[in-house]
Amino acid sequence: MKPVLLIDFGSTYTKVTAVDLEGERLLGTADSYTTVQTDVGEGLENALHKLEETTGHLEYEARYACSSAAGGLRMITSGLVPELTAEAARQASLGAGAKVLKVYSFQLTEDDVEEILSINPDIFLLVGGTDGGNSECILHNAKMLASAQFDFPVVLAGNRSAARECARILSGHEVHICENVMPRFGVLNTEPTRLKIREIFLSRIIQAKGLSKAASLIQGILMPTPSAVMKAMQLLAEGCEGETGIGDLIAVDVGGATTDVYSMSDGMPTAANTVYKGLPEPYAKRTVEGDIGMRYSIHGIVDAAGIKRVSALSGLDEKRCEELIDMLAKHTDVVPEPGTELERLDYALASLAIETAVSRHAGSMEETYTLMGLTYVQTGKDLRSVQQVIVTGGCLIHTARTKEIASHALYSMATPMSLRPTRAEIRVDRHYILAAMGLLSEYYPQIALRIMKKELENDGYSE
Repeated sequence: MKPVLLIDFGSTYTKVTAVDLEGERLLGTADSYTTVQTDVGEGLENALHKLEETTGHLEYEARYACSSAAGGLRMITSGLVPELTAEAARQASLGAGAKVLKVYSFQLTEDDVEEILSINPDIFLLVGGTDGGNSECILHNAKMLASAQFDFPVVLAGNRSAARECARILSGHEVHICENVMPRFGVLNTEPTRLKIREIFLSRIIQAKGLSKAASLIQGILMPTPSAVMKAMQLLAEGCEGETGIGDLIAVDVGGATTDVYSMSDGMPTAANTVYKGLPEPYAKRTVEGDIGMRYSIHGIVDAAGIKRVSALSGLDEKRCEELIDMLAKHTDVVPEPGTELERLDYALASLAIETAVSRHAGSMEETYTLMGLTYVQTGKDLRSVQQVIVTGGCLIHTARTKEIASHALYSMATPMSLRPTRAEIRVDRHYILAAMGLLSEYYPQIALRIMKKELENDGYSE
Protein backbone atom coordinates (compact mmCIF):
# COMPACT_ATOMS: atom_id res chain seq x y z
CA MET A 1 0.00 0.00 0.00
CA LYS A 2 1.27 3.47 -0.87
CA PRO A 3 1.93 5.97 1.95
CA VAL A 4 -0.50 8.74 3.00
CA LEU A 5 0.36 12.42 3.15
CA LEU A 6 -1.14 14.51 5.96
CA ILE A 7 -1.05 18.30 5.67
CA ASP A 8 -1.64 21.05 8.23
CA PHE A 9 -2.01 24.53 6.71
CA GLY A 10 -1.07 26.59 9.78
CA SER A 11 -1.21 30.35 10.22
CA THR A 12 2.60 30.53 9.99
CA TYR A 13 3.82 27.12 8.84
CA THR A 14 2.49 24.42 6.55
CA LYS A 15 3.44 21.06 8.06
CA VAL A 16 3.52 17.78 6.15
CA THR A 17 3.70 14.24 7.53
CA ALA A 18 4.23 11.07 5.48
CA VAL A 19 2.91 7.84 6.99
CA ASP A 20 3.66 4.24 6.04
CA LEU A 21 0.33 2.51 6.63
CA GLU A 22 1.62 -1.05 6.40
CA GLY A 23 4.55 -0.39 8.74
CA GLU A 24 2.41 1.85 10.96
CA ARG A 25 5.20 4.42 11.22
CA LEU A 26 6.21 7.93 10.26
CA LEU A 27 8.34 8.22 7.14
CA GLY A 28 9.15 11.86 7.75
CA THR A 29 7.89 15.34 8.63
CA ALA A 30 8.73 18.79 7.29
CA ASP A 31 7.40 22.33 7.28
CA SER A 32 7.57 25.58 5.32
CA TYR A 33 6.06 29.06 5.59
CA THR A 34 2.37 29.18 4.72
CA THR A 35 1.91 31.32 1.60
CA VAL A 36 -1.78 32.12 2.01
CA GLN A 37 -1.29 35.70 0.69
CA THR A 38 -0.32 34.36 -2.73
CA ASP A 39 -1.00 30.68 -3.26
CA VAL A 40 -1.01 28.15 -0.41
CA GLY A 41 0.18 25.58 -2.94
CA GLU A 42 3.60 27.28 -2.96
CA GLY A 43 4.10 26.72 0.76
CA LEU A 44 2.89 23.15 0.40
CA GLU A 45 5.28 22.44 -2.46
CA ASN A 46 8.17 23.93 -0.47
CA ALA A 47 7.34 21.69 2.48
CA LEU A 48 7.12 18.65 0.20
CA HIS A 49 10.55 19.39 -1.28
CA LYS A 50 11.99 19.45 2.25
CA LEU A 51 10.20 16.21 3.09
CA GLU A 52 11.63 14.48 0.02
CA GLU A 53 15.15 15.33 1.20
CA THR A 54 14.47 12.82 3.99
CA THR A 55 12.13 10.30 2.38
CA GLY A 56 12.99 10.50 -1.28
CA HIS A 57 10.22 10.82 -3.89
CA LEU A 58 6.99 9.18 -2.76
CA GLU A 59 3.75 8.33 -4.53
CA TYR A 60 0.86 8.82 -2.13
CA GLU A 61 -2.29 6.76 -1.71
CA ALA A 62 -4.10 9.89 -0.53
CA ARG A 63 -3.48 13.43 0.69
CA TYR A 64 -5.60 14.86 3.52
CA ALA A 65 -5.40 18.28 5.13
CA CYS A 66 -6.58 20.46 7.99
CA SER A 67 -6.18 24.21 8.28
CA SER A 68 -5.90 27.12 10.68
CA ALA A 69 -4.51 29.48 8.02
CA ALA A 70 -5.78 33.03 7.51
CA GLY A 71 -6.93 33.29 11.11
CA GLY A 72 -8.48 29.82 11.31
CA LEU A 73 -12.22 29.42 11.83
CA ARG A 74 -13.36 32.71 13.41
CA MET A 75 -16.70 32.69 15.24
CA ILE A 76 -18.97 34.89 17.33
CA THR A 77 -21.68 33.44 19.56
CA SER A 78 -24.74 34.93 21.20
CA GLY A 79 -26.85 33.35 23.94
CA LEU A 80 -29.18 34.20 26.79
CA VAL A 81 -27.62 33.65 30.24
CA PRO A 82 -23.79 33.90 30.32
CA GLU A 83 -23.32 30.80 32.48
CA LEU A 84 -25.83 28.68 30.55
CA THR A 85 -26.81 28.97 26.86
CA ALA A 86 -24.04 31.47 26.05
CA GLU A 87 -21.49 29.12 27.62
CA ALA A 88 -23.02 26.14 25.78
CA ALA A 89 -22.61 28.04 22.50
CA ARG A 90 -18.98 28.83 23.32
CA GLN A 91 -18.24 25.19 24.11
CA ALA A 92 -19.87 24.04 20.86
CA SER A 93 -17.76 26.51 18.87
CA LEU A 94 -14.49 25.61 20.60
CA GLY A 95 -15.27 21.91 20.17
CA ALA A 96 -15.63 22.51 16.43
CA GLY A 97 -12.13 23.94 16.31
CA ALA A 98 -13.10 27.60 16.13
CA LYS A 99 -11.45 30.67 17.55
CA VAL A 100 -14.24 32.39 19.49
CA LEU A 101 -13.76 36.13 19.04
CA LYS A 102 -16.70 37.33 21.13
CA VAL A 103 -19.50 35.90 23.27
CA TYR A 104 -22.65 38.01 23.74
CA SER A 105 -25.31 37.41 26.38
CA PHE A 106 -28.91 38.62 26.65
CA GLN A 107 -30.29 41.03 24.01
CA LEU A 108 -27.98 42.45 21.35
CA THR A 109 -27.76 46.24 21.13
CA GLU A 110 -27.09 48.46 18.13
CA ASP A 111 -23.52 48.88 19.36
CA ASP A 112 -23.17 45.09 19.56
CA VAL A 113 -24.32 44.72 15.97
CA GLU A 114 -21.84 47.37 14.81
CA GLU A 115 -19.07 45.48 16.62
CA ILE A 116 -20.14 42.19 15.04
CA LEU A 117 -20.03 43.74 11.57
CA SER A 118 -16.59 45.21 12.23
CA ILE A 119 -15.27 41.81 13.33
CA ASN A 120 -16.97 40.06 10.38
CA PRO A 121 -16.73 36.47 11.66
CA ASP A 122 -16.71 33.37 9.48
CA ILE A 123 -19.80 32.03 11.29
CA PHE A 124 -22.26 33.51 13.79
CA LEU A 125 -23.80 31.03 16.26
CA LEU A 126 -27.15 32.24 17.59
CA VAL A 127 -28.63 30.39 20.58
CA GLY A 128 -30.86 31.13 23.56
CA GLY A 129 -33.52 29.49 25.69
CA THR A 130 -34.22 25.88 26.47
CA ASP A 131 -36.77 24.08 24.26
CA GLY A 132 -40.14 25.58 25.10
CA GLY A 133 -38.49 28.21 27.29
CA ASN A 134 -37.53 31.82 26.64
CA SER A 135 -38.07 32.86 23.00
CA GLU A 136 -37.97 36.63 23.37
CA CYS A 137 -34.19 36.98 23.49
CA ILE A 138 -33.29 34.84 20.45
CA LEU A 139 -36.08 36.45 18.37
CA HIS A 140 -34.87 39.92 19.34
CA ASN A 141 -31.29 39.02 18.41
CA ALA A 142 -32.38 37.59 15.06
CA LYS A 143 -34.18 40.88 14.30
CA MET A 144 -31.12 42.89 15.29
CA LEU A 145 -28.94 40.83 12.94
CA ALA A 146 -31.50 41.06 10.15
CA SER A 147 -31.37 44.85 10.34
CA ALA A 148 -27.72 44.80 9.27
CA GLN A 149 -25.95 43.98 6.03
CA PHE A 150 -23.67 40.92 6.39
CA ASP A 151 -22.63 37.88 4.39
CA PHE A 152 -21.49 35.40 7.04
CA PRO A 153 -23.65 32.31 7.69
CA VAL A 154 -25.77 32.09 10.83
CA VAL A 155 -26.25 28.82 12.73
CA LEU A 156 -29.43 28.72 14.84
CA ALA A 157 -29.15 26.31 17.77
CA GLY A 158 -31.50 27.69 20.42
CA ASN A 159 -35.09 27.21 21.56
CA ARG A 160 -36.66 24.92 18.94
CA SER A 161 -40.00 26.72 19.33
CA ALA A 162 -38.41 29.88 17.90
CA ALA A 163 -36.07 28.35 15.30
CA ARG A 164 -38.34 28.64 12.23
CA GLU A 165 -39.40 32.17 13.13
CA CYS A 166 -35.75 33.20 13.49
CA ALA A 167 -35.00 31.68 10.09
CA ARG A 168 -37.86 33.66 8.53
CA ILE A 169 -36.59 36.87 10.15
CA LEU A 170 -33.14 36.19 8.66
CA SER A 171 -34.44 35.21 5.22
CA GLY A 172 -32.10 36.39 2.51
CA HIS A 173 -29.07 35.24 4.53
CA GLU A 174 -27.44 31.82 4.78
CA VAL A 175 -29.10 30.20 7.81
CA HIS A 176 -28.67 26.71 9.23
CA ILE A 177 -31.00 25.28 11.89
CA CYS A 178 -29.57 22.80 14.41
CA GLU A 179 -30.81 21.10 17.54
CA ASN A 180 -30.70 23.24 20.68
CA VAL A 181 -27.25 23.29 22.32
CA MET A 182 -29.06 23.23 25.69
CA PRO A 183 -32.48 21.61 25.19
CA ARG A 184 -33.12 21.35 28.93
CA PHE A 185 -31.69 23.24 31.86
CA GLY A 186 -28.16 21.98 32.56
CA VAL A 187 -28.15 19.51 29.62
CA LEU A 188 -25.61 20.00 26.82
CA ASN A 189 -26.23 18.89 23.22
CA THR A 190 -23.35 20.41 21.27
CA GLU A 191 -22.51 17.60 18.81
CA PRO A 192 -25.10 18.48 16.08
CA THR A 193 -23.94 22.10 16.10
CA ARG A 194 -20.28 21.08 16.02
CA LEU A 195 -20.92 18.90 12.96
CA LYS A 196 -22.84 21.69 11.21
CA ILE A 197 -20.00 24.15 11.84
CA ARG A 198 -17.55 21.67 10.33
CA GLU A 199 -19.82 21.21 7.30
CA ILE A 200 -19.92 24.98 6.74
CA PHE A 201 -16.14 25.13 7.16
CA LEU A 202 -15.73 22.56 4.41
CA SER A 203 -18.25 24.04 1.97
CA ARG A 204 -17.73 27.76 2.45
CA ILE A 205 -14.78 28.83 4.58
CA ILE A 206 -12.13 26.95 2.62
CA GLN A 207 -12.81 28.96 -0.53
CA ALA A 208 -13.12 32.24 1.38
CA LYS A 209 -9.61 31.82 2.80
CA GLY A 210 -8.01 31.00 -0.53
CA LEU A 211 -7.31 27.40 0.41
CA SER A 212 -9.22 26.05 -2.57
CA LYS A 213 -6.09 26.90 -4.59
CA ALA A 214 -4.55 23.74 -3.18
CA ALA A 215 -7.50 21.56 -4.21
CA SER A 216 -5.60 19.92 -7.04
CA LEU A 217 -2.88 18.85 -4.60
CA ILE A 218 -5.08 17.22 -1.97
CA GLN A 219 -8.21 15.09 -1.59
CA GLY A 220 -9.84 17.66 0.64
CA ILE A 221 -9.51 19.77 3.77
CA LEU A 222 -11.38 17.75 6.32
CA MET A 223 -11.51 20.02 9.36
CA PRO A 224 -9.98 22.97 11.21
CA THR A 225 -6.61 22.10 12.76
CA PRO A 226 -7.80 22.35 16.41
CA SER A 227 -10.63 19.96 15.56
CA ALA A 228 -8.07 17.49 14.21
CA VAL A 229 -6.03 17.76 17.42
CA MET A 230 -9.20 17.26 19.48
CA LYS A 231 -10.01 14.12 17.50
CA ALA A 232 -6.48 12.79 18.01
CA MET A 233 -6.61 13.40 21.77
CA GLN A 234 -9.98 11.71 22.13
CA LEU A 235 -8.70 8.70 20.19
CA LEU A 236 -5.54 8.55 22.31
CA ALA A 237 -7.59 8.67 25.51
CA GLU A 238 -10.46 6.34 24.60
CA GLY A 239 -8.87 4.01 22.07
CA CYS A 240 -10.82 2.32 19.29
CA GLU A 241 -11.88 -1.15 18.21
CA GLY A 242 -8.84 -3.38 18.44
CA GLU A 243 -6.61 -0.89 20.28
CA THR A 244 -6.90 0.49 23.81
CA GLY A 245 -6.34 4.12 24.71
CA ILE A 246 -4.14 5.50 27.48
CA GLY A 247 -6.96 6.93 29.62
CA ASP A 248 -7.87 10.43 30.73
CA LEU A 249 -5.44 13.11 29.62
CA ILE A 250 -4.65 16.79 29.24
CA ALA A 251 -2.90 18.22 26.16
CA VAL A 252 -1.30 21.66 25.98
CA ASP A 253 -0.13 23.39 22.79
CA VAL A 254 1.86 26.55 23.57
CA GLY A 255 2.07 28.75 20.48
CA GLY A 256 3.38 32.19 19.66
CA ALA A 257 -0.05 33.86 19.86
CA THR A 258 -2.31 31.46 21.79
CA THR A 259 -2.18 28.49 24.12
CA ASP A 260 -4.70 25.69 23.49
CA VAL A 261 -5.63 23.22 26.24
CA TYR A 262 -7.56 19.98 25.69
CA SER A 263 -8.87 17.63 28.36
CA MET A 264 -10.40 14.18 27.96
CA SER A 265 -12.00 13.51 31.32
CA ASP A 266 -15.42 13.47 32.93
CA GLY A 267 -14.17 15.69 35.74
CA MET A 268 -17.30 15.49 37.90
CA PRO A 269 -17.18 15.36 41.71
CA THR A 270 -16.35 12.01 43.28
CA ALA A 271 -16.41 12.87 47.00
CA ALA A 272 -19.70 12.69 48.94
CA ASN A 273 -19.18 16.14 50.49
CA THR A 274 -18.68 17.88 47.12
CA VAL A 275 -21.47 19.47 45.07
CA TYR A 276 -21.23 20.71 41.50
CA LYS A 277 -22.09 24.27 40.50
CA GLY A 278 -22.72 25.50 36.98
CA LEU A 279 -23.13 23.94 33.54
CA PRO A 280 -21.65 20.41 33.26
CA GLU A 281 -18.65 20.39 30.96
CA PRO A 282 -18.09 17.98 28.06
CA TYR A 283 -15.79 14.97 28.37
CA ALA A 284 -13.81 16.31 25.40
CA LYS A 285 -13.13 19.96 26.20
CA ARG A 286 -10.99 22.59 24.47
CA THR A 287 -10.11 26.09 25.62
CA VAL A 288 -8.07 28.75 23.85
CA GLU A 289 -6.16 31.42 25.76
CA GLY A 290 -5.86 34.19 23.18
CA ASP A 291 -3.84 36.40 25.52
CA ILE A 292 -1.23 33.74 26.37
CA GLY A 293 1.51 33.14 23.80
CA MET A 294 5.29 33.05 23.61
CA ARG A 295 5.73 35.98 21.22
CA TYR A 296 2.66 37.79 19.86
CA SER A 297 0.91 37.52 23.24
CA ILE A 298 4.01 37.58 25.42
CA HIS A 299 2.78 40.51 27.52
CA GLY A 300 -0.34 38.52 28.33
CA ILE A 301 1.77 35.98 30.20
CA VAL A 302 3.31 38.78 32.27
CA ASP A 303 -0.08 40.37 32.92
CA ALA A 304 -1.47 37.04 34.13
CA ALA A 305 1.46 35.78 36.21
CA GLY A 306 3.26 39.00 37.19
CA ILE A 307 6.79 40.14 36.43
CA LYS A 308 7.97 38.89 39.86
CA ARG A 309 7.13 35.29 38.87
CA VAL A 310 8.92 35.71 35.55
CA SER A 311 11.97 37.08 37.35
CA ALA A 312 11.97 34.33 39.98
CA LEU A 313 11.74 31.50 37.45
CA SER A 314 14.26 32.95 34.99
CA GLY A 315 16.80 34.12 37.56
CA LEU A 316 16.94 37.51 35.83
CA ASP A 317 16.13 40.78 37.54
CA GLU A 318 12.74 42.36 36.76
CA LYS A 319 14.15 45.24 34.71
CA ARG A 320 16.14 42.87 32.48
CA CYS A 321 13.07 40.65 32.06
CA GLU A 322 10.99 43.62 30.93
CA GLU A 323 13.68 44.70 28.42
CA LEU A 324 13.91 41.23 26.88
CA ILE A 325 10.14 40.77 26.83
CA ASP A 326 9.66 44.06 24.96
CA MET A 327 12.33 42.97 22.47
CA LEU A 328 10.68 39.56 21.87
CA ALA A 329 7.28 41.21 21.35
CA LYS A 330 8.81 43.23 18.50
CA HIS A 331 11.01 40.47 17.09
CA THR A 332 8.70 37.48 17.13
CA ASP A 333 11.02 35.27 15.08
CA VAL A 334 13.84 35.24 17.67
CA VAL A 335 14.88 31.74 18.77
CA PRO A 336 16.98 31.63 21.98
CA GLU A 337 20.46 30.18 21.86
CA PRO A 338 21.37 27.60 24.55
CA GLY A 339 22.89 29.03 27.70
CA THR A 340 21.71 32.59 27.10
CA GLU A 341 19.47 34.96 29.06
CA LEU A 342 16.79 34.50 26.44
CA GLU A 343 16.77 30.75 27.00
CA ARG A 344 16.24 31.29 30.75
CA LEU A 345 13.50 33.80 30.03
CA ASP A 346 11.77 31.46 27.58
CA TYR A 347 11.81 28.72 30.21
CA ALA A 348 10.03 31.03 32.66
CA LEU A 349 7.51 32.27 30.08
CA ALA A 350 6.67 28.78 28.81
CA SER A 351 6.23 27.50 32.37
CA LEU A 352 3.88 30.37 33.25
CA ALA A 353 1.98 30.04 29.95
CA ILE A 354 1.20 26.41 30.80
CA GLU A 355 0.41 27.19 34.43
CA THR A 356 -1.98 30.00 33.48
CA ALA A 357 -3.70 28.17 30.61
CA VAL A 358 -4.25 24.89 32.50
CA SER A 359 -5.43 26.76 35.61
CA ARG A 360 -8.07 28.52 33.51
CA HIS A 361 -9.05 25.27 31.82
CA ALA A 362 -9.35 23.23 35.02
CA GLY A 363 -12.07 23.62 37.59
CA SER A 364 -11.78 25.05 41.07
CA MET A 365 -13.08 24.29 44.54
CA GLU A 366 -14.36 26.48 47.32
CA GLU A 367 -15.31 25.70 50.90
CA THR A 368 -18.70 26.43 52.39
CA TYR A 369 -20.50 25.43 55.57
CA THR A 370 -23.99 23.91 55.55
CA LEU A 371 -26.17 22.12 58.06
CA MET A 372 -24.22 18.98 57.12
CA GLY A 373 -20.92 20.65 58.05
CA LEU A 374 -18.02 21.49 55.73
CA THR A 375 -19.00 21.14 52.06
CA TYR A 376 -16.95 21.74 48.92
CA VAL A 377 -18.45 23.46 45.88
CA GLN A 378 -16.83 22.47 42.57
CA THR A 379 -16.97 24.64 39.45
CA GLY A 380 -15.61 23.20 36.21
CA LYS A 381 -13.66 19.97 35.74
CA ASP A 382 -11.85 18.11 38.52
CA LEU A 383 -8.67 16.98 36.74
CA ARG A 384 -6.70 15.92 39.82
CA SER A 385 -6.82 12.22 38.91
CA VAL A 386 -5.66 12.69 35.29
CA GLN A 387 -2.46 10.70 34.81
CA GLN A 388 -1.29 11.85 31.35
CA VAL A 389 -0.14 15.29 30.17
CA ILE A 390 0.71 15.74 26.46
CA VAL A 391 2.67 18.86 25.50
CA THR A 392 3.75 20.42 22.21
CA GLY A 393 4.93 23.74 20.83
CA GLY A 394 8.34 25.13 19.92
CA CYS A 395 9.15 26.30 23.46
CA LEU A 396 8.68 22.72 24.73
CA ILE A 397 10.21 20.80 21.86
CA HIS A 398 13.43 22.76 21.41
CA THR A 399 14.60 22.62 25.01
CA ALA A 400 16.18 20.15 27.41
CA ARG A 401 13.82 21.33 30.18
CA THR A 402 10.56 20.02 28.70
CA LYS A 403 9.59 18.04 31.79
CA GLU A 404 10.25 20.99 34.11
CA ILE A 405 8.10 23.29 31.98
CA ALA A 406 5.31 20.72 31.61
CA SER A 407 5.22 20.16 35.38
CA HIS A 408 3.63 23.60 35.73
CA ALA A 409 0.42 22.02 34.44
CA LEU A 410 0.18 20.15 37.74
CA TYR A 411 -1.29 20.96 41.15
CA SER A 412 0.51 23.57 43.22
CA MET A 413 0.29 24.38 46.92
CA ALA A 414 0.33 28.05 45.90
CA THR A 415 -3.17 27.58 44.40
CA PRO A 416 -4.65 24.71 46.45
CA MET A 417 -8.21 25.14 45.18
CA SER A 418 -7.25 24.70 41.52
CA LEU A 419 -8.21 21.20 40.33
CA ARG A 420 -5.16 20.46 38.19
CA PRO A 421 -3.58 16.97 38.05
CA THR A 422 -1.64 15.98 41.14
CA ARG A 423 0.73 13.55 39.41
CA ALA A 424 1.08 12.75 35.71
CA GLU A 425 3.20 11.13 33.06
CA ILE A 426 4.61 13.74 30.66
CA ARG A 427 4.50 12.90 26.94
CA VAL A 428 5.97 15.17 24.26
CA ASP A 429 4.86 15.62 20.64
CA ARG A 430 8.30 16.50 19.26
CA HIS A 431 7.32 16.07 15.60
CA TYR A 432 4.02 18.01 15.61
CA ILE A 433 2.02 14.93 14.66
CA LEU A 434 -1.17 15.48 16.69
CA ALA A 435 -3.15 17.23 13.94
CA ALA A 436 -1.85 14.73 11.38
CA MET A 437 -2.99 11.81 13.51
CA GLY A 438 -6.41 13.41 13.91
CA LEU A 439 -6.69 13.47 10.13
CA LEU A 440 -5.42 9.91 9.77
CA SER A 441 -7.91 8.68 12.36
CA GLU A 442 -10.79 9.59 10.03
CA TYR A 443 -9.78 6.58 7.90
CA TYR A 444 -7.28 4.50 9.91
CA PRO A 445 -7.93 5.01 13.64
CA GLN A 446 -5.97 1.95 14.81
CA ILE A 447 -2.88 3.00 12.87
CA ALA A 448 -3.15 6.60 14.07
CA LEU A 449 -3.43 5.44 17.70
CA ARG A 450 -0.49 3.05 17.45
CA ILE A 451 1.70 5.71 15.87
CA MET A 452 0.84 8.19 18.64
CA LYS A 453 1.69 5.63 21.29
CA LYS A 454 5.10 5.12 19.67
CA GLU A 455 5.91 8.71 18.72
CA LEU A 456 4.79 10.68 21.79
CA GLU A 457 8.04 10.61 23.79
CA ASN A 458 7.66 9.68 27.45
CA ASP A 459 9.54 12.07 29.75
CA GLY A 460 8.49 10.19 32.88
CA TYR A 461 6.27 11.13 35.81
CA SER A 462 6.12 14.54 37.38
CA GLU A 463 4.37 15.64 40.56
